Amino acid sequence: MEKRDDAKTLEVLFEISEAVTHTRNLDELYKVIHRSLGKILNVDNLYIALHHEEKDSISFPYYVDEKDEIPDEIFNFSQTASLTGKVIQSKKPLIFFEQDIIDFAKKQNHEIIGTASKIWLGAPFIIKNRVIGVIAIQNFISSTAYEPKDLDLLNTISQHIGLAIERKESEKKLLNQQQVLETILESSPVGICLFENRVFKWVNAEMVTMFGYDSKEAFTGQSSQMVYASKQAYKEAGAIIQKDLTLGGKADFDFELKRRDGTLFKAHIILTGSSPENPLENTIATFADISLREIAQQEKLEKEKLQGVLEMAGAICHEINQPLQVILGYSALFEQPGSIKAKEIKQIKYQATRIGDITKRLSKITRYKTIPYPGDTKIVDIWGSSS
Repeated sequence: MEKRDDAKTLEVLFEISEAVTHTRNLDELYKVIHRSLGKILNVDNLYIALHHEEKDSISFPYYVDEKDEIPDEIFNFSQTASLTGKVIQSKKPLIFFEQDIIDFAKKQNHEIIGTASKIWLGAPFIIKNRVIGVIAIQNFISSTAYEPKDLDLLNTISQHIGLAIERKESEKKLLNQQQVLETILESSPVGICLFENRVFKWVNAEMVTMFGYDSKEAFTGQSSQMVYASKQAYKEAGAIIQKDLTLGGKADFDFELKRRDGTLFKAHIILTGSSPENPLENTIATFADISLREIAQQEKLEKEKLQGVLEMAGAICHEINQPLQVILGYSALFEQPGSIKAKEIKQIKYQATRIGDITKRLSKITRYKTIPYPGDTKIVDIWGSSS
């Protein structure tokens, strides 16, 4: 009989351990614990209480009771006449009968919390010498519903339940942290992705938008060659990445990439690797579209060139206009009959007027434009640059 009980206990312990992996949350885990314990103990009235030492409170995430409703979180817990609190203080399993419960409350000068049961068993969840909670079972009908060996059994199981709860809480915290991290990554204005041997494993939403795809699934499992302009470009980028990651664990460079529709754009790429031995095995990369920045820089350069041309044009206008006026003034003196031929006078005036037209054009330059000039060079196109 005892061997059969031991086998049943081991089965329960195994089920609780497995439940940590197979359940989606703590609520599901508590239900498995309740169902599994039912194989070796009477658990018609069972509750799990978690102790929050920093708040001096206790909460009841799982509560099954024939007499009372689930209590709210109890604060100033150390000052209550609580059997659960007694187990927490003593750090050991305890058994109480109905008269014990009444006497305990009187001694504490407090009302009994809930309905006094005929028999009550409680065992602590102890993690690293700290009590994080209690599991309790009780019976409202018979004081002989449990035996001392049942308290020992409950205590044995409680150690595994405490570990299971801690693991599940840690899993929940990790999941919350991952969700927060993913939210941050998804809201990033730059593309972020995870590679394994230059194969996409995960991308954020900005990567989908930046490269013009419909979903993240378009990247998952695909070679990173899909974002390069050609196979040769893919090889060239790979050589840069391999070299920089091997030398410093980080690659930081600009490169031309390809969108889904085939259009090209300039991107700033940063990669970090986690394995010095095989830097491409696992890498995190960020992609920033800098094509607009390059356009802005080009526009700035054009404006600077235009400003230089305007300043030059202004200086030329100023310098040419003065001798031009002198030429026009002196040419008037030759209009006397016989001093110079009329054809020559006309030519002087024509050339002076032509210079005037040029200075007017220079003063109206609005853009920077050049034309080829002998000697494999270029000059400012005055006529094409002025409005």
